[in-house]
Amino acid sequence: MSVCCYQIQLRKRTVSVSWLSWLLWCSMMLSPAWGYVIVNSVSWSVTNEVEEELDSSSNEEALPALLEDTTSIWKQSYPASVYKEDGQMRSRPVAGRSKQVSSPSRMFSYRRESVKGTDDSIAPLEQAIRTARFLSHYNSWGFLATQSTQEKIQGMPFGNYLPVSDGPINNSTGIPFFYLTPKDNSVADLMKNPVASLTLPEAEGDFCRKNVIEPDDPRCAKLTLTGQMIMVPPEEMEFAKQAMFSRHPVIRKWPRNYEWFFMKMSVEHVWLHNWYGGVSTIAVEEYFKGVPSKA
Repeated sequence: MSVCCYQIQLRKRTVSVSWLSWLLWCSMMLSPAWGYVIVNSVSWSVTNEVEEELDSSSNEEALPALLEDTTSIWKQSYPASVYKEDGQMRSRPVAGRSKQVSSPSRMFSYRRESVKGTDDSIAPLEQAIRTARFLSHYNSWGFLATQSTQEKIQGMPFGNYLPVSDGPINNSTGIPFFYLTPKDNSVADLMKNPVASLTLPEAEGDFCRKNVIEPDDPRCAKLTLTGQMIMVPPEEMEFAKQAMFSRHPVIRKWPRNYEWFFMKMSVEHVWLHNWYGGVSTIAVEEYFKGVPSKA
């Protein structure tokens, strides 16, 4: 049997593959998987510029420059502000660089600008307190964890995402208020055991988005308050209404037959996770003295 000889032309280099075709034909004849054929293949294109650089680069010193320019191969999607800022930064002359990179090098790193904890004029503890109060005030939703009383998961943790407010936008108290119904499973749990934990993430703000940080990244802060859930007393009822209705106007229209009522958390412990590693504890007294602001 005659074997056809195919040639592949690649940038003036001709490689004969007749011997490869012959080996493949023989393996197909002897293999028990006779009859299987390749029905699809995956390929990608590399621009002439990158190919020429690869051909001319024979040492490791040239590799970082090739990896840094990823415009022609792939590019992640980031806010327009990221590219604008990078364009301004890269317009400055840099020694030893012969070419400007036209896309942000984000493949293996996050942005490092505007990271919390970089202001040396504020003590780390004060920064933590300000961040904690900021999260407790500017979060309008929180994750409440209770000890379940449901038959199938009795005694196990049960989480519920609820609207929350520590006061009107111009009056932060640090005390979370809730608008609940007896039909909620979390309320049934609290009637048996009022201890609960409330987690408030920074994902709802602008810091993580502007700095291209995912919500689950340790640098995207999370505040956890633990304590007793109690009914709002009559003397605080008007404030509770202002706190909830000003931040969540839609809840005024919720069906009244669900017998809505107000609760608040008597905060006993404050835990802040705002960097790599474990959480930091903040004294309750210091927490309530703090002013909500981004540190």
